[in-house]
Amino acid sequence: MRKRGTAGRRGALEPYRQVIGLTGPLLPVVSFLARLPTATIQFGSVLLVARTSGSLAAAGLTGGALAVGQVACGPLVGRLADRHGQRTVVLAFSLANALAIAGLVAGALTGLSTAALAVLGAAAGATVPQIGPMARARLVALARRSGARETTVGAALSFESTLDEISFVLGPALVGLAAVAAHPAYALGGAAVLVALCGSGFALHRTGAVPMSRERRTGPAPARIPRPVHALRTALALQGAMFGACQAGITALTQRLGQPDQAGLVYAAMGVMSAVAGLSMAGLPARIALVARWRVATAAACALSLPLVWTDSLPALYATVTVLGIAYAPHLITVFGLTERVVPPERLAEAMAFATSALVGGQALAVAVTGRLAESYGPAAAFAAASLVAAPACAIALTARPASYTARAAEIDLHARVPDGDGTEQVRTHTPSAPSAPS
Repeated sequence: MRKRGTAGRRGALEPYRQVIGLTGPLLPVVSFLARLPTATIQFGSVLLVARTSGSLAAAGLTGGALAVGQVACGPLVGRLADRHGQRTVVLAFSLANALAIAGLVAGALTGLSTAALAVLGAAAGATVPQIGPMARARLVALARRSGARETTVGAALSFESTLDEISFVLGPALVGLAAVAAHPAYALGGAAVLVALCGSGFALHRTGAVPMSRERRTGPAPARIPRPVHALRTALALQGAMFGACQAGITALTQRLGQPDQAGLVYAAMGVMSAVAGLSMAGLPARIALVARWRVATAAACALSLPLVWTDSLPALYATVTVLGIAYAPHLITVFGLTERVVPPERLAEAMAFATSALVGGQALAVAVTGRLAESYGPAAAFAAASLVAAPACAIALTARPASYTARAAEIDLHARVPDGDGTEQVRTHTPSAPSAPS
């Protein structure tokens, strides 16, 4: 029994060994440290401006501007990386982001106006180097080029999503510790140093020079993004909104219970369970299709969010939120996996960045809206909003039919073959870079 259990564990870990083998052990460490600043600057900017200005309104405006900058410019960073390679783009944005964060810290400490701080916050968000999406695109491209099996590609996406989960649990916790022990400026200053050093390290790693697609475009026009990807982006925006509404509800409930400091630990419990569920995704058999996984994950998120509406104690909150974390990472991993299959390979980084922006945008908007809702009607209202946005996400998963880009391109190429006058086939010139309507 012991030998069989050991063999089972080794088999479950084998896809992750293959993922590490694609890049070496250094890149995951560097990419994790490089994405930590993204997880700290949103919360850190709010704490910093609130501490230095004494105004929660100014803090909220600065944090909101930062989120808008990140959401708006994330896809642009991805598109630039697809066109010019990750190395140059990530290096430039890592250094620019470090300068922007340092500028925000300096502006807050010197007492700049709220409008100026909002501009600096927007700059800090707009220059985020999108390490998470870049790492996903890079790992998937490396796996495809090496001829790896689908289980390895799935493990790469699971691994990257788990790193994201850990960073977004650890980042705010580090900011909170810095704020309690000294000042939020130290956390943001550390974020600036980290993104400059580790972002540059991620850019300059040997895998940064690997082209994201086997094929080079021969024309100036990029491949079109197919329509099915919009359903996936909408699903991620709704997932982000669900998580944002849960955040607002958790914050409101812990405050009502007189234990506001517990909110961060509740988030951490959800994040840890989500990370564990994400890592376990690599163990699912290949016969369970991505679309089926997507539907199960969205249905689980919708069902598991419902008990939050009636949660009114801290132990119940911990239990309910921890169980809900089971659905979070699997949904994220599956939608990123479907995105990778739906979009043209030469636009993978842009698609991953756009997907991340949809997630962040949905979360930021939901936090702003449901925060006010929780203040007026209590935490149950925010939790009800979370379940409400989970329902259309489930409906999208049940009705969408995202087809593989390569399969659509092959079908179009097949239709391009027409019979000649003598009965033989004549192949019309066709470049399978626009298999569907433009986005």
